[in-house]
Amino acid sequence: MRIGYVQMMPEHHDVNANLASIEKLIAGVDADLLVLPELCLTGYLFKSREELRDFAQPIRGVQSLKLISKLARTADCNLVLGTVERYRTRLYNSAVIITRRGRILLPSYRKLHLFWDEKDLFDPGNIPPTVYRLDEGISIGLMICFDWAFPELPRSLAIQGADVICHCANLVLPYAQGAAVTRAIENRVFVILANRTGVEELGAKRLHFTGHSRIVEPGGTILREADGNSQRVDVVDIDIEKARDKMLTPRNHALNDRRPEMYTQLGV
Repeated sequence: MRIGYVQMMPEHHDVNANLASIEKLIAGVDADLLVLPELCLTGYLFKSREELRDFAQPIRGVQSLKLISKLARTADCNLVLGTVERYRTRLYNSAVIITRRGRILLPSYRKLHLFWDEKDLFDPGNIPPTVYRLDEGISIGLMICFDWAFPELPRSLAIQGADVICHCANLVLPYAQGAAVTRAIENRVFVILANRTGVEELGAKRLHFTGHSRIVEPGGTILREADGNSQRVDVVDIDIEKARDKMLTPRNHALNDRRPEMYTQLGV
């Protein structure tokens, strides 16, 4: 299995330019699964919910995702990417899986944990974490950016059988990438963190995105890591069976040794 990330610098509100950039970045890449950043088609900052709505469309039928589906077929690769989703009157910061055959897997993942001013723009996700089975025989789960701060989400995906957690991100906090190592270790899964780079400005607001996308194996080793600035694709061969061995020691199982009866104060 060959998995990787696409680290890119989306053009603010220029969907066509971003589609062209994705096409150029993944051209000729030999991979089975590639993960792209959060909101990679539109950029991150929006003035208002009304402006955001101009970029939001239903997952089914949206032209930009049809073009991404064509790219997935051409590249013969499963793609995961972040997009703005409209569902009736609601707007979601979502991630979707497009298979190497160009099929969009539903439901989309709608970001559960909104960061900072996202709370003024997006509705919080309303679908429980879901694990998707790819034709290659692996199971993947999705996270978006600030979800890294809530270990219940990746743990839920691991319990459901995820081999790989695909993390689409627009990280700005300087320590956030480190969580990918912890989440990989505690759940014994592969983590693909696809972060964006660059700077976006909107009025007085200026955000610097930190890059350093990475692929982490279940023991916590970083297999590949990008720098903080470049646009690039990195791919690594993995043995998916490592994610199915949940033994931390000969006598400790990462999931079976949990004591959920003692966690009642967490509501889980």
